[in-house]
Amino acid sequence: MKGPQRAGDAQSLPGMAAYKRGEYRRALRKLRPLAEKGEAAAQLMLGTMNEEGRGVVQNFLEAEKWYRLSAEQGNVKAQLRLGMMYHQGKGVLQSYREAVKWYRMAAEQGHAKTQFNLAYMYERGKGVSQSYPDALFWYRRAAEQGFALAQSNLGDLHYYGRGVAQNFDEALKWYKMAAEKGNAPAQSNLGVMYFHGRGVPKNFVLAHMWNNLAAAQGNKRAKLIRDTVSKQMTPEQIVEAQTMASEWKPKP
Repeated sequence: MKGPQRAGDAQSLPGMAAYKRGEYRRALRKLRPLAEKGEAAAQLMLGTMNEEGRGVVQNFLEAEKWYRLSAEQGNVKAQLRLGMMYHQGKGVLQSYREAVKWYRMAAEQGHAKTQFNLAYMYERGKGVSQSYPDALFWYRRAAEQGFALAQSNLGDLHYYGRGVAQNFDEALKWYKMAAEKGNAPAQSNLGVMYFHGRGVPKNFVLAHMWNNLAAAQGNKRAKLIRDTVSKQMTPEQIVEAQTMASEWKPKP
């Protein structure tokens, strides 16, 4: 979900277009005056350019300054970027509490990636007291917007009964949504559910297919599971699973 456009933000469009074309110095010339006048979108872009070292010498302190100015005006992308700087300790003293503060601001505006980040902080107890119910709440908010990582993690919470009663049907639902978008952990977990017959009838062909897809993305656990499943399959079943994997396409 995009944040609301602020008054005057449209003036940044030519500078943003130059940035997308890779004309960073031209973008800088157009965006800096607007940022200095207080335009949130231009401030966000200036923060990005300083963080990435595009058109300027990389400078995390400058990036933090511009992100903060934009974030304080409610720009959700700036709030996300600023939260991530504090989360990672990138150019600033690492502070999970400060990261949570900015994540929460953007999450409450409906920004899916930041909702995922906030849920992760609750799940791991970083900057806040660990709370599976709060993690569940924010993962669900992001998952309902189609955010695959949140769907996968929401599946985990239902699978293991964290913050909610264990429910294989719900886990299956969320794993499937994420798996169909190409999320490797969800593909592997979905395959495991087919292998064990949890929430769904046992199906070694589908168990092999989903773990094969995840393994192709470099997921080592999925490769081990795929090879384990193979030992219980006929050669014909393996060929069928491999054919299904080769023909599979992610949903948009």
